[in-house]
Amino acid sequence: MRQAASSSGAVRLTLAGPIAHIVFDRPEARNAMTWTMYEDLRRICGDISAAPEIRVAVLRGAGGAFIAGTDIEQFKSFNGAEDGLRYEAFIDAHVGALEQLSIPTIAVIDGWAVGGGLAIAAACDFRIADERAQFGVPISRTVGNCLSMSNVARLVAHLGDARVRRMLLLAEMLTTDELVACGFIRLACGPEALDGLAHSLAQTLLERAPLTIRASKRMLNALHQSALPSCDELVALCYGSQDFAEGVSAFVDKRPPHWGGR
Repeated sequence: MRQAASSSGAVRLTLAGPIAHIVFDRPEARNAMTWTMYEDLRRICGDISAAPEIRVAVLRGAGGAFIAGTDIEQFKSFNGAEDGLRYEAFIDAHVGALEQLSIPTIAVIDGWAVGGGLAIAAACDFRIADERAQFGVPISRTVGNCLSMSNVARLVAHLGDARVRRMLLLAEMLTTDELVACGFIRLACGPEALDGLAHSLAQTLLERAPLTIRASKRMLNALHQSALPSCDELVALCYGSQDFAEGVSAFVDKRPPHWGGR
């Protein structure tokens, strides 16, 4: 896939003993993900998998946001349903690499966790959040695309059918308080306390049996990814539509889209 014309950003890995710190670093765009950043994330997951001394991974965004989705500018190069199908498969593979890590993962969320950012947060084992953070997939209001079956299944497994319908159909943004109540967010605090909370949770996980964690993660992942229908025809319907082209154009032009249902 082609890189965005704007800053490609980066995903960076640093180690603090057995803890890997993964930072999404494109603060000028609220860490909206470029193809380069997705590739960085997948490469980092491979590096972590090859390093048995790493026992926990902590993920967070730079500059007061988690991840504001995929950079919509990149969709300007799409030319029909096949590009959309390739994109959703690309996202599944790269987010899947994070989900399949054998070590526990913690997403530290401040600001927005939207679209692809919410998918990345949901692929982690635990989430802690700023009390003011917001979560959603507002694509029915913004771009007019759709998620892959794998991403829908992951969100429903974590959030429940009713909340996912609100996010996908109504384009509602959900608050930290609501997601603490349903268990998606493990703990919430003010922004100044997030680092300490993440460190405390990481230390607790370091005290647990790593083989038990590995086996349990594989079983839990298998439960919600087993025998899913592909629904590729629905992905193709959205990405091949005039509405998707209009949604991308409107988003880039910073105007409301005019949906035609075609």
